[in-house]
Amino acid sequence: MMVEAGGLVEQRKDTMTMRHVNSKVRYVNKPIKKLRRKKRSKPVVSRVPRLLPELFVACREVFKGPGNVPPPSDVDKLCSILDRMKPEDVGLSKNLQFFKARGAVTGTPRVTYTTIYQCDEFSLCIFFLPEKAVIPLHNHPGMTVFSKLLLGKMHIKSYDWVDPVHSEDPVPPSQPRLARLKADSVFTAPCDTSVLYPTAGGNIHQFTAITPCAVLDVLGPPYSKEDDRDCSYYRDVPCSAFPNGETTVREEEEGDLFGWLEEIQVPENSKMDRIEYLGPQIAETSF
Repeated sequence: MMVEAGGLVEQRKDTMTMRHVNSKVRYVNKPIKKLRRKKRSKPVVSRVPRLLPELFVACREVFKGPGNVPPPSDVDKLCSILDRMKPEDVGLSKNLQFFKARGAVTGTPRVTYTTIYQCDEFSLCIFFLPEKAVIPLHNHPGMTVFSKLLLGKMHIKSYDWVDPVHSEDPVPPSQPRLARLKADSVFTAPCDTSVLYPTAGGNIHQFTAITPCAVLDVLGPPYSKEDDRDCSYYRDVPCSAFPNGETTVREEEEGDLFGWLEEIQVPENSKMDRIEYLGPQIAETSF
């Protein structure tokens, strides 16, 4: 995928490089200097980003491939790392021009993304959403996803199916299905990591940027058309009735909100630009 994002992109064979020309997304490019240890009563803390390699090692231990959902202890392990991560850990800064307020935005701006690392078991990606940008309502089939809002303010809306589909009894894509609303809130960085599971936690969600945002996503396993983990998109219609036509809410579900989700074609605003990752690198061979 070719990337504009305010820059010029060149692609030679399998390697993508980018020359920035007033680029909207720039990484911190300053060399990291080693701190000289001085005689102090307290130890000197290094400024070298260490949480990214720590996250990488944890992901290699936690994600076991398709069909495996991390147990609570492993979820807590990843969340404890992600909750501590800051923009600087992936080479970003709050002072980047991309995150500074600009004039009125016309139309729906495109989302940009970069891949830090990807293998068959998991992937690490960053999504850059300009103000008013939207990642439409979409699902994560058979996946466990950790989302960490690094910068900005974002509205997140998410659903789970009321009745999960079984392979022997599939539902036609054109038929609306009832889903339970799991989240419909605004999140401001820094905030806790959001976790969704294959059938719970808000597996179908939508991001809307209130201000320019950067989101670090950990997906295990990643999307794969070959392995039937392709992304589907939906539109939602609020409702208060159950599929059988009942309008009363069962006692254990009182207070829950529902919506009809209808699968749609790939929306125009789902198309994204890709840029090369220029932040701290993961040296896989060193682990």
